[in-house]
Amino acid sequence: MRPENLLPQDGEVYFYPQFFSEQESADFFKTLQDTINWKQEPIKIMGREIMQPRLTAWYGEPKAYRYSGITMTPQPWTEELMTIKYRIEEESGCYFTNVLLNYYRNGNDSMGWHKDNEKELGINPVIGSVSFGVSRSFNFKNQSDKNLKEKLVLTDGSFLLMAGNTQHHWYHSIPKEPKISGARINLTFRKII
Repeated sequence: MRPENLLPQDGEVYFYPQFFSEQESADFFKTLQDTINWKQEPIKIMGREIMQPRLTAWYGEPKAYRYSGITMTPQPWTEELMTIKYRIEEESGCYFTNVLLNYYRNGNDSMGWHKDNEKELGINPVIGSVSFGVSRSFNFKNQSDKNLKEKLVLTDGSFLLMAGNTQHHWYHSIPKEPKISGARINLTFRKII
């Protein structure tokens, strides 16, 4: 059974705080940390090129992904990524072709305000986000009503599903939290059209 929608309007967000067990989460974190081909790449923001404040990787079907001036070429699915993919597909009823992985080395790594609305994702993209490692804040703000904001904490082993027209109306971000010294790995599963 799906949890309650966290957004008051204009979208659908569902949160499963302990989707993976503590042991599964620890095992996945260690394996992903050690075996994923992590990169830090420059992105373009408002005409300026800066290094992304986190490490990233792109895996899955042979479909490129473009955002902020980067074109990512996928590496093939690993056994661990396929296991995670099947688990969230079974729960969500969605099929995912690829996964963007983010490695937040500590609280200084972050993700600015954005929407996952690239044309390759289709009209109402579904994003399945899985977190392993330290808990981090995840913020939403509505595009048209600046007073509409939502905040939650993405915990170790959690699964967040963003669906419906969320990416049309809501920005989301992972803010810097300098007091956090631990690392977090986030997997955002997508379907490339």
